[in-house]
Amino acid sequence: MRKYVLDLQVTSVEQPGERYLLLDATNPAGPLPEMNPGQFAQLRIDDNKDTFLRRPISLHHVDYEKNEVSFLVQKVGKGTASLWQKRPGSTLNAILPLGRGFTMPTSAEQKFLLVGGGVGIAPLLFMGEAMLKMGVRPTFLLGARSKSDLIRLDAYRALGEVYVTTEDGSEGEKGFVTQHSVLQREKFDNISVCGPKPMMMAMACYAKQVGTKCEVSLENMMACGLGACLCCVEDTKDGNVCVCKEGPVFDVEKLKW
Repeated sequence: MRKYVLDLQVTSVEQPGERYLLLDATNPAGPLPEMNPGQFAQLRIDDNKDTFLRRPISLHHVDYEKNEVSFLVQKVGKGTASLWQKRPGSTLNAILPLGRGFTMPTSAEQKFLLVGGGVGIAPLLFMGEAMLKMGVRPTFLLGARSKSDLIRLDAYRALGEVYVTTEDGSEGEKGFVTQHSVLQREKFDNISVCGPKPMMMAMACYAKQVGTKCEVSLENMMACGLGACLCCVEDTKDGNVCVCKEGPVFDVEKLKW
């Protein structure tokens, strides 16, 4: 898939949670390119002289009619903190779309479970939107430390059934996503996961136990996003591969988990 370097224009800035920023941006030069759920963009950091590398950010929402793409950003360091300085009208330089995305349904009868933890919920909204257009209503299982870390639930509920876990029990079932009762009650044809590595490994273990296909979106450190710098190499059953190019989405059967 062809990659583009675009000077996007920020159209909206929201803070859906204490540690999260939602950036909406349009492409004033023309239509947005085709993008797939699970792919990502490398965003340039313009407002910090100490930060030279772009930051990989998942595609959270794409609206081709509005010619708009959205990014959900968690503040974790100088680079992402600089993105919080963006305002409507600001330029957001992006290389996109990058990487390989999630496998999509092949029939309306398939049951997909989309599992996200923390900012790992970001690509699942775009995936859910694309699935709904195909006539498949997904099930979401979202985990967080507490109720205050759960964001944009209404957007997910508009697409499918949403189940929630929090570690402190302040919302939904108490515990981790792998402990939610829906996993005991229902059988899924495919599980797609994005979030902290321990969570993804636990879901991969569950999927193997019940015989369900499972894909995970790895979050290895990425500098170039093009497979040139080798920062994001993962040792898989097929050898060392660049997550930014061969992933970030992988079938767990290919990982040494």
